[in-house]
This record gives sequence, C-alpha cells and structure tokens, in this order.
Amino acid sequence: MSTGPLNPNSWQYRQLNARSSGLGYLSNALIDLVESGHAVVVGTADLQYSNGLVRFAERYPERFIQFGISEQNMVSAAAGMATIGVTPFVATFASFLALLCCEQIRTDIAYSALPVRLIGHHSGIGLGFYGTSHHATEDLAIMRSIADLTVVAPADGPQLAAAIRASVTHSQPIYFRIGRGQDPLVYGNESAFEFGKAIVHAVGSDLTIIACGTMLHPAREAHRALSESGRSVGLIDMHTIKPLDREAVLTASRASRLILTVEEHSVIGGLGGAVAEVLAESERPARLIRHGIRDEYSLIAPPTHLYRHYRLDAEGIEAVAREALA
Repeated sequence: MSTGPLNPNSWQYRQLNARSSGLGYLSNALIDLVESGHAVVVGTADLQYSNGLVRFAERYPERFIQFGISEQNMVSAAAGMATIGVTPFVATFASFLALLCCEQIRTDIAYSALPVRLIGHHSGIGLGFYGTSHHATEDLAIMRSIADLTVVAPADGPQLAAAIRASVTHSQPIYFRIGRGQDPLVYGNESAFEFGKAIVHAVGSDLTIIACGTMLHPAREAHRALSESGRSVGLIDMHTIKPLDREAVLTASRASRLILTVEEHSVIGGLGGAVAEVLAESERPARLIRHGIRDEYSLIAPPTHLYRHYRLDAEGIEAVAREALA
C-alpha cells in the first residue's frame, strides 16, 4: 500500500516542504541504494509526510509500505521481511519507535540478528507542543542497552545519508536517531562516515565537548565562541553511541582536564552515561560534566523555547562550559 503523487497545493505538500525539507536526504539516500541494486524496502507508520519518505514512495511505490498507526506491527513485519533477503528501513517518531516498540526491537530484530534499519525521527524534544508523550528523551538509553544493536545519531542530513550508505555492509540492526528535518548543516554533501569512529573537529587542553546528533551544531557554535575568548577547547562528533569510540574518549581525557557531553536526551543512560562508563574504567579519567535534560519529564513549548530553557542552544552550551571551567 503506497501513496500517490502529491498535489503542490495540498497541505501534505506544504507540510513536507515547510517542516521536513532536511529529511529529503533520507529519501534520496534510500533511492540511491535501490538504484545501486540493493534490495531495500521502506515502511512508515502514517508519517510519510513528516519524515519525507513520500518522495521514496512516489519513486518506488512497490517498495513502500504504509503501515498506518501500527508501529509494533511495522517493526515485527520488518523482521519478517529481513528473513527473506531484503533490507527493511522503517521510520516513525523516535518516542514511539524506541519506547512503544522496545520489545519487538529486542526480541524480533536484535535477538534474531536481523539487518533491519530503524529510523527514529523527531527525536529529543523536537516535537515541542506535542509534549512528553511525543518527546524521546530516553531512547538512547533504551536502545544502547539492547545487545547487538548499533545506535547512531547523525548530526545533519548529509551525515545521515552517508550513514545510510555505509549501512549496506553493516551486518547488525541499526537504530538511527535523527531530528525533525530542520537541523542546520554541519557537513557538506560529501560526508565521510564510519560506524564507531568519532569525528574529531578540534583538540583542546582546557575542555573537550563531546556532542551527538542535533547538538553538534550548537556545540560547534559554543566551541567557536569559547575558542575566540582564548580557551583551548576540543570538539568531538560522537555520532555512534554504540559501539562508542572508546579511544576517542580516552584520548580526549588525556588531552583535556574536563569533558563536557552534550545531548538532546536525559543525562541518564545516553551519550553522557556511555562516556562515563569509559572514563570510570580508565586509569586517569578527566572530570566529566553531563549536559542534557535532568531527571525530569520535558516541558511543552516550541522546540526553540525548550532548547533555550534546557540550555541546549549555543548560548546555553557555552554558559555550561564556562561554569565548568570556572
């Protein structure tokens, strides 16, 4: 079951272009895989306009499945499809995928070692006014605790596309955690990507900021401001939360006296927790500051207001770093 062509005057078309333009990289990357001969099938849970997959559906309707509001069924069906030699990519809101479908992801996909690609979009607090039920601030903690499941948080569209292309040789199931399609570009159209290999943007002796996903761009802005004020600050894009690049963390801890992790997620169990585990097992750990959402349920407001409230914008991250350095 697929969707037909979009009317340029329809509300769906306006929504796709106004709210999900950055997610065009998702459809384009999947189209590229099909045109390269890969046995890709794509599914979504009534969100083809929100995640931009309508573009893939128009191009390859025979490879697109609209599951409706039936996320758990979608995940189990993806597991079934993976057993017959195709590679399913299924997408829905991160809050539904990681929380509602946790059992199906663990038992049907990861335990069975099936190469399903799970795409949790509008992660973190990106759904704003929809509130806590739609905010995904626990998904990294849940997904990285599942054995044999790779967990990736690309920073922007080009990096997401590079990760999707790289996934064709990756045998394990993957959870992709992405934003709402309005993330500023960090990388160019040619973005190199390797699972489990962090990207080191800068090395610093005072502080190293380790960020992932949607937080890389504001962290980069904070890094620029701190560097311009005379601080020696490092910056690492830890796009793969599992397997974590342990050597990048240990190298940063030897170079800097402080490590600051930044994530659009609870400070419990996500990127900060993963880095803490590495440092706890090291001989000479640097001091760690975990920055994200504290142990609370997120508020209801526009995303921009929430980022400012939780100090997850560039100014907030810079302020947290300065407080740590002081």
